[in-house]
Amino acid sequence: MTDLAEFENLEDQLERYRVQLTGYCYRMLGSASEAEDAVQDTLVRAWRAHDRFEGRSSLRSWLYRIATNVCLDMLTGRQRRARPMDLAGPLTADTPIGPKTPEAMWIGPAPDSHVLTRGADPGDIASSRETVRLAFIAALQHLPPRQRAVLILREVLCFSAEEVAQLLDTSVASVNSALQRARATLAAAGGLPEPRRPLDADDRELLARYVDAFERYDIDAFVRLLHEDATQHMPPFEMWLRGREDIGTWMLGPGSKCRGSKVVPLSANGSPAFAQYRPREGGGREPWALHVLEVEDGRIAHISSFLDLDTPLFQTLGLPTLID
Repeated sequence: MTDLAEFENLEDQLERYRVQLTGYCYRMLGSASEAEDAVQDTLVRAWRAHDRFEGRSSLRSWLYRIATNVCLDMLTGRQRRARPMDLAGPLTADTPIGPKTPEAMWIGPAPDSHVLTRGADPGDIASSRETVRLAFIAALQHLPPRQRAVLILREVLCFSAEEVAQLLDTSVASVNSALQRARATLAAAGGLPEPRRPLDADDRELLARYVDAFERYDIDAFVRLLHEDATQHMPPFEMWLRGREDIGTWMLGPGSKCRGSKVVPLSANGSPAFAQYRPREGGGREPWALHVLEVEDGRIAHISSFLDLDTPLFQTLGLPTLID
């Protein structure tokens, strides 16, 4: 039997890895809620098997081995998650929005606090932010699960080829071969997104003007903050828009019910984000969407709007479910 002191110490040790494991599982699965489930399963399995952990590898490596197996099991037989622009061309603002689609089709958002370790080296934080961007996660989904695991473990988390071979019960040669195939697949699919420069004071002013224009619902001012060819997509719907003119037209048409909304700033997927609360009948404001923004060259280039409809997105993200 394990005494209480040992149990509490073990639980503390395992808990130290929760955020970094969640980041890993999110990159593997493309869903924050599934990543949370995978990490919980990982920690439970580790606790149950701790008496068989012989210390032949580090605790970190052992936990990543368990998490990798959990994720590979979850990915068995599944189609890849994607963004709407990965599947079809853009629609125009006057096109019907179409039916809702299953949540499992889409890459979902992840708050930085769930997937990025606090207190890390600033350079490591910047690098980690790049590898949870929505475009980066979308690129990873092109890879078969084992190649995906190899690429993340080797090139994102910096495990050695020998360590990855142990994690996957395979040879170093197989790991190196899988990494080469993963790189070739990504190159054929368009490659990984280019790294961004950090946000500066001008970018922060841009975001403040974005919030002001949106909350006043001044769409003329809003679209002036967008790139000419800016894009917006809105899971769980397949439609997506290209061009600030179409985005503005849509917001004055089907999107006009967002007038009077308030937004709460946060950070998700290594990017600025805003939780939108829309007016509801009877007073107050209820969750409506999480907007994740990409800033490029002084303007908004992409708006990923994840609608909180039938799935409890805001609860998953730890956000309030009603504001005054």
